[in-house]
Parts: sequence; C-alpha cells; structure tokens
Amino acid sequence: MNEQVLALSGVFQATELVRQAAQHGAWSGYAASASLQSLFRLESDSVDEIYGDLGRMRLGLETLVAVLGGEGANGQSLQMAVGLLQVQRKFTRDTAMMNEVGETLARIQRDAADLEEHEREDFQTEAVAELYTHTVSGLTPRIVVNGRPQHLQNPRTVNWIRSLLFAGLRSAVLWQQLGGSRFRLLFGRKGLLRDARECLHG
Repeated sequence: MNEQVLALSGVFQATELVRQAAQHGAWSGYAASASLQSLFRLESDSVDEIYGDLGRMRLGLETLVAVLGGEGANGQSLQMAVGLLQVQRKFTRDTAMMNEVGETLARIQRDAADLEEHEREDFQTEAVAELYTHTVSGLTPRIVVNGRPQHLQNPRTVNWIRSLLFAGLRSAVLWQQLGGSRFRLLFGRKGLLRDARECLHG
C-alpha cells in the first residue's frame, strides 16, 4: 500500500508545485527536481527508484495528508489531481501516444546527459513542455491552471508547469499500475490517510 501512497503523492506533489508556480512564480526546487526526474525513470524496478528517498516526496505527502484529512486549503491542487487521474485513463488507452511519449522522453534524457544540472533541467523542461503541448494537452478533460497572468506568461514558468503536469500524469499512470483506482480514493480514504501519515512520519 505504501507504493500506492507514494504514487498518489507524486500526483499531488506535481499539482501543488503547479499551483505554487502559477500563483507565486516560484516553487520548491528540491521537490520539483524529484518530480521532473521521475519522468525519465521509466524502467525502474521499484517506486523508490522513481522518486528517490521519502524526503524528496515530502511536499506531495503533506499535500495528500491535507487533502485526505479534509483541509480546504488545497482545493486547486485537488482539482488538478482529479483531472490528471481522469486524463490518465485516456492516455493509457492511446498506445501510439504512449509509445511516442516514451521514445521522446528517452531521447530528451540522452540529449541532456552531458549538461550541467541547471542547464539540464532548463533543457528538459523546455523539451518536455513541447511534448506535453502536442500530445497530452489534447486529451480531455483539459487541465485548467489558474494563476497570476505575469507568471502564466513567463516562458520558463510555463515550461515548468507543463513538465510538472506531465510528471503528475506519470504518477497517475503508476498509481493505476499499482492497483490504485477511483474506488480506492472514494472508499479507502482512511487507509490511504493512515499510510500517508506513516510515510510522512515514519
């Protein structure tokens, strides 16, 4: 169950980072790097390999605990997460799109391999954002990002937002692969909340 919780926290980490970027023009770089790099770990043997240590997923776990606990401050993150879980079902039925995404992500990873960390992430987010625009963004429901116009018109911020939405979708796919479902979200909230708290404080 903890693997399911980590996958779901990956969805919420991505959407909370998107909210931060859209509203404030700044976001937690440590958490964002973890989310971004999860996109390039497509052949990992475990969930831990995808996300790294639990500390890198703290923002997602905290957001998930807040949402499952009924706190109202994370409404926008929750709305985007629900949208990504809906988009995931259409994405995983589109074999051609999934293949294109996998091949392109592998190419982006190869092309970025020799760059310094800061340059690598800027290169990756620009390339992933472009991939998102001509693949996933056409699926419904469209993920609506609300924020301040000056941030939503900043090219670097927009690249990160689209890349983070892609990372959230990757986590939504993982959640489904691990047996996560809408039924578990609706009727297994107490168990998910308990497991998320154990991950956060364990």
